[in-house]
Amino acid sequence: MRYNKWTLGLAAVGAISLQSAAQAEEAIHPVMSAVQSTTISGYVDTSAIWLAGPNQDAYTRNFNNTYGNVVWDTGGSYTPQGVMGRSFDGDDKQNGINLNVVDLTLEKPLDEGQWSAGYKVSMWLGPDANTLGTASTSSTGSSDFAVRNAYVALRAPVGNGLDFKFGVWDTVIGYEVADSPYNPNYSRSFAFFMEPITHTGFLTSYQVNDVVSVQGGIAGTGTTTINGRSGVTGVLTYMGSLALTAPESTGWLEGATLYGGIVDWGVSSMKVVNGTAMITQDIVNFYGGATMPLPCRGLALGVAYDYRSNGLFNGSYENAIGGYVSWQATEKMTLNGRFEYATGSKGSSAYRSIGSTTFVNAGNFGAWGVPGGDSSNVKMTGLTATVDYRLWGPALTRLEFRWDHAANGQNMYQGLSRKNIYSLALNVIYQF
Repeated sequence: MRYNKWTLGLAAVGAISLQSAAQAEEAIHPVMSAVQSTTISGYVDTSAIWLAGPNQDAYTRNFNNTYGNVVWDTGGSYTPQGVMGRSFDGDDKQNGINLNVVDLTLEKPLDEGQWSAGYKVSMWLGPDANTLGTASTSSTGSSDFAVRNAYVALRAPVGNGLDFKFGVWDTVIGYEVADSPYNPNYSRSFAFFMEPITHTGFLTSYQVNDVVSVQGGIAGTGTTTINGRSGVTGVLTYMGSLALTAPESTGWLEGATLYGGIVDWGVSSMKVVNGTAMITQDIVNFYGGATMPLPCRGLALGVAYDYRSNGLFNGSYENAIGGYVSWQATEKMTLNGRFEYATGSKGSSAYRSIGSTTFVNAGNFGAWGVPGGDSSNVKMTGLTATVDYRLWGPALTRLEFRWDHAANGQNMYQGLSRKNIYSLALNVIYQF
């Protein structure tokens, strides 16, 4: 065994023995190996957003009576938002300069060995940490801190390698993700608003071959709440996905993907029957998406479809389809566009969702928290254009224009005063 000079010096003066030094070196070795194989990464995410027209003050609400992952609204107040269906760029971000979030990630990826272990810990600091909603069941309030991911990764030598995650990990559905730098646009889609984000539980993944991969998992709930439970003994959230990837032999289609997934939340909602809160159907998310490069250099298309039901096609619902186009015009500049069309239950639904929490309504609210009173279902369209320019290396700069429209003619934006809203956003992110 080779010893460092400090160890040899201590041994020379009799402070330690070479035998004890050897034992210490052996104990330290696996720790140092783990540290040396850990990567540190992250980003600082900032924005400036201007919303055309009068900006509605942020909504207020007074909900209580928590039941599992669901909050029963017993007469709380709700002032309509200026914007609807937004996830991380709501009223609190409009018409101002913002720190969105600071991400810090420590990760030891799985290696190529038959038996492999690793981990990932991703932490959020800043306002978006509160919006993410991952506070544990023992949390007492917001703190501008959130555990974004935290899991142990394992690989077993089964077939091509069977991978496992234990802890907090990203959901298996969705075209867009919570981390802004990895999305084609700055603002998130209507579909992202109604999808789960993270789960606490167990996830297994298997690469069948170069084309087919599958995932399956079990979690305590569909919400982001760490260590959350459904509120009903023995009821869990189940999920699975299937991905198909075009191989090299397909020519210019190489890398094209077709993806489908489902998340069944279990019993996680209620309805009021004769003044009594009753357990009703569970929430189910269905997702299908595809990406495809085109023969034209730097041009790619994407499509995504989401359906969220409170009861299997039998209760209130949210529904969204999105089309994406991306063109890498130069080495530094990429142009991204997104078109969306979303529908949902009118203002008599059995539930509504705001962020990561589902609220059972004793009032009259529809999909995405849109106020009721209109005879037709909620309908929204959205058009987003984003210019991505990387002039300063690891600094990502994005200029984005977004138009949201109430397709059913309902005044549902900016205090129920408008059918359309227009916003201009500058997003600056430094990645490390």
